[in-house]
Amino acid sequence: MLWLIALHFLAAAVAPALIRLLDRRAFWIMALAPALSFAWLLPKTLEVTRTGEAVVEQIVWVESIGLDLDFAMGPFAAILALLVTGIGALVLIYCSWYFRPGDPEIWRFAGVLTGFAGAMLGLVLSDNVFVLYTFWELTTVLSFLLIGHNPDRRANRRAAMSALIVTTFGGLTMLIGLVILYVQSGTALLSEMIASPPEPNAWVTAGVMTVLVGALSKSALVPFHFWLPGAMAAPTPVSAYLHAAAMVKAGAFLVALMAPAYADTPGWRPLLVTLGILTMIVGGLRALRQYDIKLLLAYGTVSQLGFLVAMAGTGTRAAGFAALSLLFAHALFKSALFLIVGIIDRSVGTRDLRELNGLRQARPVLFVTTLIAAGSMAGIPPMLGFTAKEAALTAYVDLGHDLGWGLGGWLALAGIVAGSILTMAYTARFVWGAFGSKPNVPLCAPRRFSPGFQAVPVFITIFTVVGGFVGGWLTPRVASYAEAFPEGAHEPVLVLWHGVTPALGLSALCIVAGLALFYFRRPVAVAQHAVVDRLPMPDADRSYHAIMRGVDRLAVEVTGRTQRGSLPFYLGVILVTLIIVPGWALIRAWETPQVSDIRLADNYLQMAAGILMIIAAVLTVRSRRRLRAVLLLGLTGYGTAILFVAHGAPDLALTQVLVETFLLVTFVLVLRRLPPFFSDRPFNVMRWVRIAIGTGVGLLVAGVALISSNARIADPISAGWPDPAYEYGGGKNIVNITLVDIRAWDTLGELSVLVVAATGVASLIFLITDRSTRNLSRPHRVVTPDSNQWLAANLHDARRSIVFEIVTRLIFHTVIVFSIYLMLAGHNSPGGGFAGGLIASLALMIRYLAGGREELDNAAPVDAGLVLGTGLAIAALSGIIPTLLGGGVLQSAIFDIPLGPLGELHLVTSVFFDIGVYLVVVGLAIDVLRSLGAGIDQQAEAEDLDEEATPA
Repeated sequence: MLWLIALHFLAAAVAPALIRLLDRRAFWIMALAPALSFAWLLPKTLEVTRTGEAVVEQIVWVESIGLDLDFAMGPFAAILALLVTGIGALVLIYCSWYFRPGDPEIWRFAGVLTGFAGAMLGLVLSDNVFVLYTFWELTTVLSFLLIGHNPDRRANRRAAMSALIVTTFGGLTMLIGLVILYVQSGTALLSEMIASPPEPNAWVTAGVMTVLVGALSKSALVPFHFWLPGAMAAPTPVSAYLHAAAMVKAGAFLVALMAPAYADTPGWRPLLVTLGILTMIVGGLRALRQYDIKLLLAYGTVSQLGFLVAMAGTGTRAAGFAALSLLFAHALFKSALFLIVGIIDRSVGTRDLRELNGLRQARPVLFVTTLIAAGSMAGIPPMLGFTAKEAALTAYVDLGHDLGWGLGGWLALAGIVAGSILTMAYTARFVWGAFGSKPNVPLCAPRRFSPGFQAVPVFITIFTVVGGFVGGWLTPRVASYAEAFPEGAHEPVLVLWHGVTPALGLSALCIVAGLALFYFRRPVAVAQHAVVDRLPMPDADRSYHAIMRGVDRLAVEVTGRTQRGSLPFYLGVILVTLIIVPGWALIRAWETPQVSDIRLADNYLQMAAGILMIIAAVLTVRSRRRLRAVLLLGLTGYGTAILFVAHGAPDLALTQVLVETFLLVTFVLVLRRLPPFFSDRPFNVMRWVRIAIGTGVGLLVAGVALISSNARIADPISAGWPDPAYEYGGGKNIVNITLVDIRAWDTLGELSVLVVAATGVASLIFLITDRSTRNLSRPHRVVTPDSNQWLAANLHDARRSIVFEIVTRLIFHTVIVFSIYLMLAGHNSPGGGFAGGLIASLALMIRYLAGGREELDNAAPVDAGLVLGTGLAIAALSGIIPTLLGGGVLQSAIFDIPLGPLGELHLVTSVFFDIGVYLVVVGLAIDVLRSLGAGIDQQAEAEDLDEEATPA
């Protein structure tokens, strides 16, 4: 099943290129991903729904912590996966007519929509709760991008942000619940949590309730319902897919999966049934007040989602059967209706039902399609929606028998009937609003469109009709999910005729009362406005924005009181916190060691290095000159490198020397724009405070080192690394193999942080030096008129040094080759990608110092972001590719390649990870040199020009 998901993401990755090549016709190619997935899933679904046995798949991911890619396709997941892929393919085909030729934004839209389809499929098929959560939040992020498709419009930005915040809040709350259930059940597999739920206790109840918060927010139930109508600012294909057939079903899906095991959890049924019915009624009432037919459908979707969640959360066999039936029917009729709205909007140019007139005569096929799909939404026979609603009404008629609910059962049934009456009323309003004849309204003149444009909703609607007639065939397949519940008063079925039953009478009541509400729509509207205007009715949307304004205001106040713009103050707060919190723990754990147990040093070299570092630290504190302080501070770093050498750690020593050298030069570059002295006075109070804080931190670190080194009760895990490092890592340098193999996940995370930090530093300098207002060209080779054979670009002032230029030219290429050697040799000798990258960075730094920013561009005529991104991509791909070949993530392979007389090449694939590290470090160096070096140079030159241009 993983390959189905990967296929979607692959299609998403190539979507921008396909759009640029084929324009909107590329949607047909992208539709192949969900279409092929549908073709693969269909026979599997038929088998799963026939036998009731789930199809499972497990791929080992991070074996050491038991994190695997677990997928399971039970009856409910299989049917929903068919809807996700089938409707996803049709919506992508629909997009080939919906968007105008040459639309400049669809390259991004195409990739995001296809990626969303893959994420939704992954969510439905995931069995591991943490993998499920990953896909859950991925759908949140991608839906944010889809809703905000047109960021120039304020409505899109606001709607996208609301959807993101609400669903992310729900997702993070759900994660807490999933972790609780994982701890209580001892398994991360959702199927096992359901098959063998943990013993009921307060923790399990809390976990279930927090999971439900995520489900309710995703499915837009009260009080989270407001985000869904706002999301209608998105293009109509997004509404047809995300908000009818996919994303909003995720919450109902999770509730339905958990219901067989957790429906008896205290608070489950009261919460879900109450909020579901309330949402159904609130959505229906709001739909009756809408003039935009797309918004009308949006509030209708809110209402139907409440209906779905109420059924899924009831926890009886009949209600579970009805929930799956309603989900299937709703995905069909609601996606078709949204697609029809898109056709009307594109051909007429308006969605206001007060302006739509004459479309029934102008577009008869579209009218008939709408009538059928809307009839299914309202529960009119012989459509699938009617049989599904009959099953739902029957389930609630039986609540007294199945759950022992007395008055509560009748109240719940009354709520479902009231919501269904409203459904009939807003359905009639939609059909009349889109296709009805209205006096004194000019006839619409719809533009011509391709017959294929309306073929997609027509095709979907056919299944709505067919589903009503094949209920006997559908019943056992839907029942394969419902069999997880205890037997009820009646076995649920999907048939058009049950005989004269209470459910049939209630269906007739819903249709007649709903039509009456529509017929008397004017007095009903007057009554609604009177109630809303006179009573202080709660408004979730206004409440949400009031809360967000309050949070923003609180953030401003807190920021104003804590963010003083002083870096020493920020650092001081961090260090004081470090002294207080771990310091208190140190005091409590302190045991004064025997003096004889303390060994100050192992040899004289360590003692000499320690004394050198102490002297340099004291002189740094006493120094008034910034440059002297930086140089003395560098001595403490080089002293640390000596300690590493004395301890037999050449790899660490080499890295420490390189890092210290790079930082030293970077400091000097920055100091060019700072005053030479810290202060005019030798010492002030704040300097004594800083000295005290520094002394406190030093004593704390020394104390922690002393206590922790004597507190070990087990052998260090590194003691078991040499053999695996050689056998599985293929090298003798344990430090490097640890970085690129044993702890490669940590290194990959650190690389990501490094890329973000480099981008942030460059952006800040870019803004501080006011370079954003200038025309900046891409890095390119520069040849100045007085170029010589040594350097192509020269400094043109007193800073120029011919000797430095010659030496730079002589050693630069040698240093670069040496850096590559260190990168490749790091598996068996001191070195590695980090050390090699630092060597190359120092070579570039020398070129900059010798020839200025033009010479830096000559040495590295490439954008730093490209180097950073390429490095991170290579490192990530080196971890992903092994999984495609049947291995684990970041697993290394060892090849011994004979080279004839040259010997044998011992190649370990983790060298590609080292190449990624190398490029990231080089990219960081280029970023720093261009921002702190060339950027400051440009600022200084601009200031000099301004002074020359200013008249005396």
